[in-house]
Amino acid sequence: MSDFQMPARRRIFLMRHGDVTYFDDSGRAIDPDTVPLNENGRAQAKAAGRAFASQALRFDRVIVSGLRRTVETAQHVLEETGQQIELEVQPAWEEIRGGRLASIPPGEVENAFLRAFDGIVPEDMRFLGGETIGELLDRVLPALAALRADPSWDTALLVLHGGVNRAILSHAITAGGRTFFGHLAQATGCINALDVGTASGDWIVRALNYSPPSPLHHETRNTTMEMLYAQFLRFRPRT
Repeated sequence: MSDFQMPARRRIFLMRHGDVTYFDDSGRAIDPDTVPLNENGRAQAKAAGRAFASQALRFDRVIVSGLRRTVETAQHVLEETGQQIELEVQPAWEEIRGGRLASIPPGEVENAFLRAFDGIVPEDMRFLGGETIGELLDRVLPALAALRADPSWDTALLVLHGGVNRAILSHAITAGGRTFFGHLAQATGCINALDVGTASGDWIVRALNYSPPSPLHHETRNTTMEMLYAQFLRFRPRT
């Protein structure tokens, strides 16, 4: 007789915040710490909430980065699920920090946007002249380990950011490794599902980039950074 017992695992639902507009009509970059969801972003967040509600899912913890777009997304999700739970703020999961776009030489701007998340990104790559991938991993992974070390929860919802999500997903896909797969698509408002066991390498990736408004992503063939660069070109002041 085998003494095998089914492993017990917990569930992390990892969301990216809903859609935002990073440049105003004058071409001025909006402070990424305070930029709100736009109309599409609010619709995406509500659609995610309805997807959770359809499965009668309840969260033991709901964690946001604290940036406005994550807070608003989580609030809309919980409005749809009908669950009243206090949002927890984890600043270590704020989005990867870019530098000042004006400080990037004009001839390097396009590459700074379009090559930022190419393939397996080296740790010394700077995001838009700001934080490196290695610096991002240095703050994201310890906070993730601390979450796993807390035995008080079974199902957690994390509402975070595209770059941070890639760091977490890359860690899960490599069973606890330290790498960064930049080509993992993270649509605004998407849901990922991850299961974690007691061993550090016990990760199961259940779902990636599920977007309730458009599950098959049939209208999107571009990357986040390509779309952000197009937005930058559209709104930047003409000289």
